[in-house]
Amino acid sequence: MPDQSISNVEDLELALSEPTPAVVDLFRQMEGDLLILGVGGKMGPTLARMAQRANQAAGTKRRIVGISRFGSGDLQHRLNQWGIETIASDLLDEQQLRKLPDASNIVYMAGMKFGSSGNEPLTWAMNAYLPGMVCRRYPQSRIAAFSTGNIYGLLPIHYGGSMETDPLNPTGDYAMSCLGRERIFEHFAKANNQPISLIRLNYACELRYGVLVDMARKVWQGQPIDLAMGNFNVIWQGDANAMSLLTLLTAASPAAVLNVAGPEIMSVRRVCEQYSRLMNKPVQFIGQEAADALLSNGQLGHRLFGYPRISVNQIILWIADWVMHGGSDLGKPTHFETRNGKF
Repeated sequence: MPDQSISNVEDLELALSEPTPAVVDLFRQMEGDLLILGVGGKMGPTLARMAQRANQAAGTKRRIVGISRFGSGDLQHRLNQWGIETIASDLLDEQQLRKLPDASNIVYMAGMKFGSSGNEPLTWAMNAYLPGMVCRRYPQSRIAAFSTGNIYGLLPIHYGGSMETDPLNPTGDYAMSCLGRERIFEHFAKANNQPISLIRLNYACELRYGVLVDMARKVWQGQPIDLAMGNFNVIWQGDANAMSLLTLLTAASPAAVLNVAGPEIMSVRRVCEQYSRLMNKPVQFIGQEAADALLSNGQLGHRLFGYPRISVNQIILWIADWVMHGGSDLGKPTHFETRNGKF
């Protein structure tokens, strides 16, 4: 891993897709092909590339296939260049879903968050109906399914983050539909005796996207920082990729739940003040920190799979350098300050 700066997209994507020794061991042990449903999202490309790199390092031969609509851009070509097979498919179309290849292992990344407000029917179809379609199509496959820490709801900061066994209190159609996703996977895990893991992610970050990027760009551009959601978790996307792939090992029936989150509870105010010093820019705050926030406790994942390789402070340094030198942005703000569940 580079230390103080990452200067270009290729180096960034190499860092995000570097497999850990544990992921390489996973691919030595794992039997069968791997299908990644919804590979076109923010995490999908580097997770798929990590899987392919681990597969090569393990010296094993299996198909790694990424599925997405691939409506625009060069992602399909880039994935192919990395040695990942691709299939353009609308997963909500049952005929197209039936035509997908069989696979013993599935990473389920399909879903809808941004744009869910005002488009609630599609949000529920993608987040809660599609999982049942997939489980009917792949009743014997091992599935690692992405969920979100948003389903916990707001928790007092002094609790130290929601744990996997805590009650769920989703707010808004996005979080409620994600709980629906989990319930459908839980049903089929029992009905099919199917090994499934549910990955409650909160939040993955790289240099082009994430809550830390949103804050850095606002400080750099002189925009005010809303303190209402005053605290958050964050984890380097490369570490989230590795942990998520490793949940294929812990998939079980009944479904196994795991928070994928960084170890610290971060302060929006403190992080933005750090950016202010690094960038030599003034920072302006509006509002006051609430006593609660969307926070996850990631200790179980750290015990199972190890501590994140990249510290939050290192990510902050990389992002500050990236932003100040005009690094690219995915143009997808996280809306981390949202407290009413409307995305």
